[in-house]
Amino acid sequence: MKLQKLFFGLMVLLLLCNASFAQFRKYSNEFLNIGAGARGLGMGGAQIASVQDGTSGYWNPAGLVYIKNNPQLSLMHAEYFSGIAKYDFASLALPTKDGKRVLGISFLRFGVDDIPNTLYLVQPDGSINYNNITSFSSADNAVLLSYAEKVKDFHGFKINVGGNAKIIYRKVGTFAQAWGFGIDLGVQATKGNWRLGAVLRDATTTFNAWSFSFTDKEKEVLYLTNNDIPVKSTENTAPRLVGGVGYNFTINSKFHLLAEADLSFTFDGKRNTLVSTNAISIDPNVGLEANFNSHLFLRAGISNFQRALSDGDLNNQKKVWIYQPSLGAGFKVGNVGIDYAFTNLANQSNPLYTHIFSLKIDLVKNHR
Repeated sequence: MKLQKLFFGLMVLLLLCNASFAQFRKYSNEFLNIGAGARGLGMGGAQIASVQDGTSGYWNPAGLVYIKNNPQLSLMHAEYFSGIAKYDFASLALPTKDGKRVLGISFLRFGVDDIPNTLYLVQPDGSINYNNITSFSSADNAVLLSYAEKVKDFHGFKINVGGNAKIIYRKVGTFAQAWGFGIDLGVQATKGNWRLGAVLRDATTTFNAWSFSFTDKEKEVLYLTNNDIPVKSTENTAPRLVGGVGYNFTINSKFHLLAEADLSFTFDGKRNTLVSTNAISIDPNVGLEANFNSHLFLRAGISNFQRALSDGDLNNQKKVWIYQPSLGAGFKVGNVGIDYAFTNLANQSNPLYTHIFSLKIDLVKNHR
């Protein structure tokens, strides 16, 4: 684990030294694409049309309108790379008295702590002094301020709209920090058993404004090791459109099966996705949820379709399609719901399947 953190620290420092040249990044603010809540992760991220709980602020803010009467608290914790990196999500949804509007606030943090700082590992005479290694943390934080409300029915469809104002704060030790701002817009529509939804993430192009604060001694080390000393820079995140459609199959009065399929559209060039062109890339997510009397839930999902080289001899390798499966379960008793997901938090070429738990609590008001 120490070697992994040492490697991560070196990579962070190299990225900082090149940050001033990266004005537009295809994979900017990737920590905001991890997901939120074990329900959504267990369904492969297929949530745009059907999400109706406190995690809606992350997936589709329009879904917050289904939280009625009582505030709802949602919590989740997950870990990457054997606990080296930690990811946390928390949200609070606050319905208004008229039941037509809901306010929400969500907090996300992805962080790696105790990263070795190797700037002074090699001394001026070329010798190595491990006592000169200190540590720092690298953390990406975001606050989502959400608003959702019902609008007039349209041709039998019940329509909800919502939006997020995103505040992003990223910090790498004492070396660098960035502030960012963006907006998400969402809509959901239901008619009978049908569920429709769409979200335009980073609608106005989310940006991070980076500033750097190396000491004179740190600048000297970077100069002597042929590293560029970064200056202020701006990192932009391009808009992403995600649409979803779901259908709730009513088997009987106590058993329902929800199926949803989402498509994520990006417009910043070719990506390793199911559909990839210079103009647009499309990445699908598919999820299922079996609902037993609204108390017990079983879930499955597929996401992250990519082309990769097959296993075996290098001379006989072929490009094959791979994907990321996920499973989940949950139960609800009274005002408390606990969800579980078993999914891969890394990538298919280096799978790191992880057990994830999340908690939802309806904060029932006391009536006297």
